[in-house]
Amino acid sequence: MSNSGLSKARLARMHDVMATYIERGAAHGLVTLVSRRDEVHVDVLGTQVLNGQAPMRRDSIFRISSMSKPITAVATLILVEECRLRLDDPVERWLPELAERRVLKRPDGPLDDTVPANRSITVRDLLTFRMGFGQMIADPNAYPILKAANELMIGMGPPTPATTPAPDEWMRRLGQLPLMHQPGERWMYNTGSDVLSVLIARTSGQDLPTFLRERIFEPLGMKDTGFSVPRTSLGRLVTSYWMDYASGKLVVHDEAEGGQWSRPPAFPSGAAGLVSTIDDYLAFGQMMLSQGKYGNERILSRLSIQAMTTDQLTPAQKALSGLTPGDFDGFGWGFGVSMVTRRDDIASVPGRYGWDGGLGTSWHSDPTEDMITILMTQRAWASPTPPDIFRDFWTLAYQSIDD
Repeated sequence: MSNSGLSKARLARMHDVMATYIERGAAHGLVTLVSRRDEVHVDVLGTQVLNGQAPMRRDSIFRISSMSKPITAVATLILVEECRLRLDDPVERWLPELAERRVLKRPDGPLDDTVPANRSITVRDLLTFRMGFGQMIADPNAYPILKAANELMIGMGPPTPATTPAPDEWMRRLGQLPLMHQPGERWMYNTGSDVLSVLIARTSGQDLPTFLRERIFEPLGMKDTGFSVPRTSLGRLVTSYWMDYASGKLVVHDEAEGGQWSRPPAFPSGAAGLVSTIDDYLAFGQMMLSQGKYGNERILSRLSIQAMTTDQLTPAQKALSGLTPGDFDGFGWGFGVSMVTRRDDIASVPGRYGWDGGLGTSWHSDPTEDMITILMTQRAWASPTPPDIFRDFWTLAYQSIDD
């Protein structure tokens, strides 16, 4: 056992279990990372392409989808600390498309059956996903509002950078639709981070990729993180796969060469648009764990990190919310991250926070154990419930503690 308190024998157990997923074809390539007390353990298994010859690499590039959300929240809080934004200010000052909102009387009702919004949408609403509009786990045509939103291509499903319109047009389209719920009423997934993408750009006077690069990625040394992959690095971008339910087979979602992330998108999505490597995201996770500081760089104050990682949802909001029933039984939501609120298994350490990416990735930082865990795969989740490989990874990371 080293000074990190991690057992080499138990880390070897992690390797063995993760290898079984590769051997039986449940995963084709993955990278795991466990960091504790600044000691980092990385394991690389499989290949970047199904049945291919390109081995997975430590610096392989993954589409991190919703792991973009915590980064977007940090960018927003940078502007809050500079007093260019305030948490409880209405956003219509910068986003007039969201002024004078109408709200559906019923989420499944006709689009013209609405009432006026009780109040304006605030920056806090966007960070906490309480703006009154977001993704639902339902058939895309189940409700008129979902059908209309999908027709407008504003990001109601998996990330599709090739078809999402540019920011001003995206905001115009969103502004055409009523809200699903009153602002502040309940948590609704995803859309708040995309609205923040536009808000950050308009407030800062820089496009989102430039702002993130100058204020977060460069200070943290995240050289492979961005909204697209340059041609010279496409050989490190893994092929993305998901399950075709009609055939029951794994199919290509996005190629590396010529795929959706091989060129800059019209809409840089702060909700789900970024690519990254495991070491790049480790730097972000370490900055969070170090209360906003990384080496000599101060990204955010300690107080902002504490606010970001504190549960912001009320019991009433939790009771109404979630992608699936019971989502918030043991978890909360802060600013762009989820946190554990109840210990109910080995990895459920209260205060542990982070988020996952639906295209096959996960990150958590744990202040109690001084620990960071990251898993990157190229296979998309099949449902909001974590796949077994993720559950096993979290268990294996925590069982490796031996102090």
